This record gives sequence, C-alpha cells and structure tokens, in this order.
Amino acid sequence: MRILQRTVRGLITGPTTNAFRRQISSSTFVQQILPRCTPLQKSRLPLCARPGVTIFTRRFKSGEDLNALFAPVPIEPVEKGAEGDDVGEEFSGKLNRDGVLKVLNTFYRRPEIKRVAEEHGLDTRLFHQSFISFRKYCAKSQYFPPDLHILLSDIVAGAGHVDDVFPYFLKHAKQCFPHLDCMDDLRKISDLRSPANWYPEARKMNRKVIFHAGPTNSGKTYEAMEHFLKAKSGVYCGPLKLLASEVFHKANSRGVACDLITGEERRLSNPEGGGSAHVACTVEMASTDVRYEVGVIDEIQMIRDNVRGWAWTRTVLGMCVDELHICGEASAIELVKEMLLDTGEDLEVKTYKRLTTLTIQDQALQSFDNIRNGDCVVAFNKNDIYAISRNVEKRGFSCAVIYGGLPPGTKLAQAKNFNDPSHEINVLVATDAIGMGLNLYSFLSSVRHPNFHLLFVFDCRSIKRIIFYSLMKPSVNEKGEKELELLSTSQALQIAGRAGRFGTQYESGEVTTFKPEDVSVLKDILAKPVDPIEAAGLHPTADQIELFAYHLPNATLSNLIEIFVSICRVDDSLYFMCNIEDFKFLADTIQHVPLALKTRYTFCCAPISRKQPFVCSMFLKFARQFSRGEALTFEWVTSQLGYPFTVPVTIAELQHLENVFDVFDLYLWLSYRFKDTFPDNERMRMAQRELDEIIHEGVSKITKLIQQVNLNTSDNNLDRLLDMRAQERLGTRTKSVLKEISKVVQGKGKPIPRASGGDEKEKPSPRGSGSSTTGRRPRGSSVPGRK
Repeated sequence: MRILQRTVRGLITGPTTNAFRRQISSSTFVQQILPRCTPLQKSRLPLCARPGVTIFTRRFKSGEDLNALFAPVPIEPVEKGAEGDDVGEEFSGKLNRDGVLKVLNTFYRRPEIKRVAEEHGLDTRLFHQSFISFRKYCAKSQYFPPDLHILLSDIVAGAGHVDDVFPYFLKHAKQCFPHLDCMDDLRKISDLRSPANWYPEARKMNRKVIFHAGPTNSGKTYEAMEHFLKAKSGVYCGPLKLLASEVFHKANSRGVACDLITGEERRLSNPEGGGSAHVACTVEMASTDVRYEVGVIDEIQMIRDNVRGWAWTRTVLGMCVDELHICGEASAIELVKEMLLDTGEDLEVKTYKRLTTLTIQDQALQSFDNIRNGDCVVAFNKNDIYAISRNVEKRGFSCAVIYGGLPPGTKLAQAKNFNDPSHEINVLVATDAIGMGLNLYSFLSSVRHPNFHLLFVFDCRSIKRIIFYSLMKPSVNEKGEKELELLSTSQALQIAGRAGRFGTQYESGEVTTFKPEDVSVLKDILAKPVDPIEAAGLHPTADQIELFAYHLPNATLSNLIEIFVSICRVDDSLYFMCNIEDFKFLADTIQHVPLALKTRYTFCCAPISRKQPFVCSMFLKFARQFSRGEALTFEWVTSQLGYPFTVPVTIAELQHLENVFDVFDLYLWLSYRFKDTFPDNERMRMAQRELDEIIHEGVSKITKLIQQVNLNTSDNNLDRLLDMRAQERLGTRTKSVLKEISKVVQGKGKPIPRASGGDEKEKPSPRGSGSSTTGRRPRGSSVPGRK
C-alpha cells in the first residue's frame, strides 16, 4: 500500500525528470489495481487522481498540542520612561490604576475578544497567558506609550470602548509568543518532504547504484569491498568503529592507502603525506562534499533504526560517488528504490545466497552439560552473561565473554582468545553484539592494531553452533520506554548467521535454543520472510535549528528541537523522524551552561546515552569547563576519573570502568571538534588503551572468580565479589545470582535457578528468561521500520 501511495503521488508532485516513469506506474495502478481495491482500501489511498492534490504528509501534533510547547517570553514593566514618555499623562492626566484593571478584566471576559484572538493564533492557553502578562505589564508599568495611555484613560472615563484595547494586546501577545508572527517561516524551515534536494552536489552526478542483497555469510560485502579496493578513490561507511577499523587495516595490508575516520579517531595511512584517496569511516562521519569513485554503505537495514537511521538516509541520498554499492538485507531494496525515484537514479540489484549451510537443530540444548567446543550462547540480558559463563565453566569449559558495553579492544581480545586453537577458551557467551560488526573468523593475518596493541590472528576457528538462551529481547520504543519483544526474523538471521562461516574450520553452522519450548518458535521466526523496511530515518540539522533559533531567540535548545519535530512535515510514506530523546536530555542537562547555540548543538550530538549517569555527569563538567574558556587537560580529566586504574574485582567495578572508557570516548569525540579546549587527545588515547587492557584483565578475572565456586574458595575473595558497592549497583537478578553462588560455596544452597542462568533441572521461571516484569505478556514480533 505504501508503494502504491508513493507511485500515484509522484504523478502530481514528483520532479519532471521522473514524470514519464511515474506516469507508467500510475497508469498500471489506475487501470489494473485500483478497480480491484475494496472501498476500505481505496479510502486509505491518497486521492492523487484528482487535480491539485498535495504530498501525503504527516504533522506530529495538533495545533493545541503544538502551542503547549511555546513558553511565554517575560516582558518587564516600564519603571522609568525615556524623555517624552509622559506625553500621554500630559494630555489625559494620571491613570486610575484600579479603573484600568477593571477595564482589562472586562476585556478578558468578552467572548468576541476570545474569538478574534483565536483567529490570530491565540488558543485558550496562549490567550490566557498573554492576558496575564499584559495585565501585569499594565499594572506595574510607570509609563505607557502615549496612544495606549490616552486610550485607557478614555475607556476608564467612559469615552471609549474596551474592544479598542485588542490591537495593543495582540502586539503584546506577539512579543510574549514570537512564533505567532513566524509560523509560516518555521514550517518552511522544517519542511522535510524532499530530503534528496538537500544534496545539490550529489544531484549533479549520475550515480550508478548497486544493491548487494543477501544473508549473513553470503559474500555480498566482499564483492562490494573488491570494487572499493580496486577503485582510484573510495569511501567505506560502516555502522561500527570495529568494522571501519577492519576495512582500514585490510586496505592498507593490500597496499591500498586508506585513512580511518570515526567520531573519536582520525588516522592517516601516511601521516607525513596528507590524506589518502580511500577512507574507512563510521556512517555518521561520511562526507557529502568530497567526491569519490566508489562508495560502500554497509548494513543498509540500519536505515530503519529509530536513533541512527538518519545517517544511512544521508549517505544514500547525499554521497558524491560515481558508483554507490549498498550492502545489506533484501528487505531494504524496495525502500531504496523509492528513495531513488526522487534522485532520478536506477537501482541494480545483485542477490547472494549463503555460502555455507545453516541447520536448525530439532533438539534444544536443555542442559549446560551438552555444551561443546565452538558453541556460542547468546543472551539478551547482560546480567545473565556471567551467570551463564559460571554454569558453562562448571562443566570444565573456558569462556570468552562479549557484550556491547565492553571496549573494542576487550571485545577483540576475547574474540582472539576464542578463535585461537591453542588457547584454553573454547566457548563464547555473548549478547547480540556478535550479530553485527565482530567477525569471528580469519579476516586479517598478523596485523597489529595500534590502538589496543592486540594481534589480529583469527586462526580459522569460528562459531559452530549458536544457542539462543532466550528469544525475548529488551527494546526501547519511540517514547524511550523499555519493552520485551520476541526476536524478529531479521535479528534472528543476523545472529544465527554467525555460525558456520565460509573459509573457517566450521563451514556448516547449527542453531538451536536452550529451552525445548523455544525450538518451534525459533523455527517459525527463521522460516518467515523478513518484513520489508517501510521508512528511512531523518534528523534536523544544525543549520535548521539555527534558523529556528533566529525566529525564537528565547527558546532553549531542547525546546527548539521539540518544536521542530512537532511542526515538521515529512513524507510519511517514505521517511520518519528519528528519536531525539537523548539529544533533548543532554540539551536540558547543559541548558544553564552559557554556550553559543552551535557549540551547544555540537555538545548534544555527542554519542552518549542518558542511561549512563556517570558519563552524563562528566559531560556536564566538560561543558562547564569549556564555557569558562579553560582547557580540559589530561591532569584535570583523570583527576575526575580516579586515575590510575586498578583491575576490577567486582561486576560493579567493571561496569564503572566501562563508563570511564565511555568518558574517554567522549573526550576524544569532543577533541576533534574543539581542539584548543581539548588538547591532550593523544595522552587520553594512551590512557584509554591502558584502561582497555585493564578491563580485559578484569573480565577474565571475574569469570575466574565466578568459576571458583567450591569449598576451597576463600571467604575474603567471595566477600570482595559481593561487596556493598556491587550490591547497590547490580540489578535484582544479578544480586540473586551472586547470593546463590555464596550459598553454594558454603554448601548451604541449591544450584542457581534456571532464570538466572542455571541448568535445566530447575523449574522454569514463569516470566521467562530475561524478563523482569511479572506476568507480562510477550509482545509480537517487532516490525522493522517505523512503529
């Protein structure tokens, strides 16, 4: 239905360069499809067959809701007038203040006044607030403009009509609410219906666009990368720093000079010779101004992401390349085709099949006794990771641990240990962080990573079997609320596809679940076709917000963003506005810090989450120090972080060091945007490398501590594991896990319950693994794209 809306609408509003192509589609629709539509289906289509129909768009809030976003600008009473301000008093005498207030109250109660005010954009709320401000101004001002003074004097004396006050009231209301005079301008600035026109340089080019569609381990990215490496110049855009770093190293190892650009790092292939013709970057850092021969956009399905989707939209529409290669799920093909209708470009699609077989086992794992070498247990609750690791290591296996909060170097070190046949680690316990960006197979041969001093030697060992510990995954909806949702087909395929990689020891993969009742559910999920992606993300730019601020100079940045999102017009059949809650939270956090608007906007674009209180507190300290014009030196920053660091011995300490690592990332991110105020990025990077190694050592030590659940374990070590700081920071389920460990060590307890990572002999939790909501009914499969 969305494609039909888009096709028919193109006849009326599309660019003339595409009119012929769209007329053909519309003709087919009108002659063949429309007659077969039911009345209900027809009612859902825009009436584009009629002349004068405009683009099918959506506005986010009604006028009444929108007005609630505007706060009145305070207008101070005039206490001391300039020369000539007493002319009104000379003509009509001193005003009777009590009489003026009675006149104003009569003015406020008149229904005719409210009706006229509404015609000028003043709803009930705005009218009331404007009147309160106007009445206060009249009551406390010592001087009035001569014409207002004379008018009020006449009305009090019975020589004028109260309605004559309205022009002065309206003028005051527009000073209180400046948007009343500029709503048309604001709507024009926030018109996002044609994002393809934002990139005039790309529109001057006749780009060749190729879509490489296929599942995980199908060779689609390899094919695109070969074009990238053979080109005279190229840019690779990936979703993660690790992927960009992999491409950076691979290109340079093959003799292709390539630079690395991420939000926190700039590395030149040849520091002495300037920039290279090839660039590997994270997708947000891609340039839309520099021209390249070949561009590669990886993981295009991320265009539906509710937070980062705008970056993929920007690269698809705006990259200046002769040849654009898009890699990812086939679910994005139709969406990209629709987007290219507005650019006048064609899409060539190449499909790929998986290079190795992937078998869904009929039997669930059921017990950790059935774990074997090459297994990867996937859980969606980080608090379950160490509990699962403990159960696996009880069976004589050694585990590597990977989850999203770990620093890149620690992830790579854990992966290296898992892939090294000579290393004792032979089982992986991970979150869905392995689903994208961490290729656990032979990708590079003996390339030293200068950031973390680790050796990339993935010696042809990969994951043989993926085991889903749970099929319920926590997610965050558009309102920022946490929900539990059944794993989608796209997510399940992405994770399961990591088993059995081409060119590794295990060229056939297997996938199963931990619980027997989940096997049939997993089969159903993997058997479904991936839902097509319905919309691409958009985000307001700094220039658009700056124009808003020009019209609304007294609004806060958070308020400007909220107003923009509320009144923006979006082609709802193709795009959606990304979630900006983190941005608004950061804007509110530093609102009281005196910063220029563009500087404030840049700070709020920092890649941190409002769910990290420690990182947010350091963000505020950075902004305060910056506003004073004082440099954020290495000594000042590390004094706030407890440097030098020690190896963590509790999970709480590990989590704190992970947050400290994110603070280093924040500093490095800001240092590339404000070099003078953040001067010590190299020293900070060295300290971050040191911290990365400490965290890796801590991960290994904590898994060892958890493994040592026997009577020989000293009470002192156990007390350290269960110290009060850990108890305060850990979730309820993790606390119960550690308490159960304590009971087992002392010989007083039973094995850890299954819901916290125990074996199959325990009764299953009625809430299901990973759930924290009693009696909550599982939601259905999440639909990719807009919710």
